[in-house]
Amino acid sequence: MTLTLRDAQPEDLPAIRDIYNDAVLNTTSIWNDKQVDLANRQAWYEGRRAQLYPILVVADEQGVLGYASYGDWRAFEGYRYTVEHSVYVRHDQRGRGLGPMLMQALIERAREGGKHVMMAAIESGNAASVRLHERLGFTVSGQMPQVGVKFGRWLDLTFMQLLLDSSPQPPAAHQE
Repeated sequence: MTLTLRDAQPEDLPAIRDIYNDAVLNTTSIWNDKQVDLANRQAWYEGRRAQLYPILVVADEQGVLGYASYGDWRAFEGYRYTVEHSVYVRHDQRGRGLGPMLMQALIERAREGGKHVMMAAIESGNAASVRLHERLGFTVSGQMPQVGVKFGRWLDLTFMQLLLDSSPQPPAAHQE
């Protein structure tokens, strides 16, 4: 099967919704308890597009196997060069290298988009995600014990970050 890495299209949203909902139901990757409907994913898609933020998918002839995106890390102007990403791979496709493929492309898009830092917020027990991020150059920048809850237990949060460029100063056009 041939893999294609590309920008998501509206027709990909049902598959993206299904991947998201599987993570809601079966993992601690998403700290929500309720599944989302197609309207939710459409609003999310339109919001990302309005901000010119990418949504990438990896697909084969059968359809979408995983997706990745980033959005604002915090909604204040001072954080405009920092983004937080998410990457999800369909449950039956994990372990095939799709996560790193999506992440590398997403990191490149963030660099091209003038971003300075990419943040990851990972459930601390998700060793596979922590290892993936370490392999991509992310470093642990914070630990927050018991800040979440899912499946009847407290969850710890690990923040990891990747410096996307070596610029010592922000772009001059936005300095005050």
